[in-house]
Amino acid sequence: MMAKALAANNKPKTARKDPKSNSAGNPKNYVASVGKAFAVLRSFSSDAFELTLSEIAARANLDRGTAFRLIQTLVELGYIKAVPQSRRFRLGVACLDLGYTVLSGGTLRALAEPLLRELAPSAGDAASLGALDGGDVIYLARVSTGLDRHKIDRRPGTRIPAYSAALGHVLLAYLPRDEQISRLEARPRIKLSERTLTDLDALLERLDFVRQQGHAVSDGENAYGLRTLAAPIFGAQGSVIAGLSVTVDATRMDMTAFHDRALPQLKRAAALVQDLAIKSGVSG
Repeated sequence: MMAKALAANNKPKTARKDPKSNSAGNPKNYVASVGKAFAVLRSFSSDAFELTLSEIAARANLDRGTAFRLIQTLVELGYIKAVPQSRRFRLGVACLDLGYTVLSGGTLRALAEPLLRELAPSAGDAASLGALDGGDVIYLARVSTGLDRHKIDRRPGTRIPAYSAALGHVLLAYLPRDEQISRLEARPRIKLSERTLTDLDALLERLDFVRQQGHAVSDGENAYGLRTLAAPIFGAQGSVIAGLSVTVDATRMDMTAFHDRALPQLKRAAALVQDLAIKSGVSG
């Protein structure tokens, strides 16, 4: 979970951009050593949760000496842990504490969790709250009551590709076209099932349809045997700040029955979270 919460995506990064190039602030205020430290932390991913010094240096675009000193500093602070009897490192418990603080207090998660517990099991087997981060959906909260056999990990902090999921589609659908394309191009698009859309034009057409109907549908596109509906949560300025989804095991219910049963409950829950977020000033 810790690796997922900090990873920008699940692929090795061999050409990381300089964070200063994307900063709208004064470059003179940028502290390079802090940026390099976070590059080290972001080197880890769900597919690479243990790394050697050389691997960290390569993924963070750092020389070995700089990477070594940063690793040792982060080990002292508890953000990286040396794996016993090996030359490998992994993220430390301090990363979990930091991530939990962000995900828990004073956020949409606190507003949405009671409603997620109502959606699962009344509308489906699992209900989730997620937000967009680059080309990924990051899960902020999840309640699951009946998907154990699928062994799907969607704990808070988990990332999935936005192009492949209903939750991602509903978050992308309300963005300007150029931003949709940028985020869809931010990571490789591979088929997670035979139903996964990967063609850019087909995905853009899907996003137009999602925006038109106000919700997204996935029938086995992200994972075999799962059906999902997702709805947007709008902020005070009219932009989508998060999304709610509900998922059911395909063996329990066909798509039509699931749609008829779950969509009204899902939309009511999303509208209520939206209203509470606007009234309480929560923006994400």
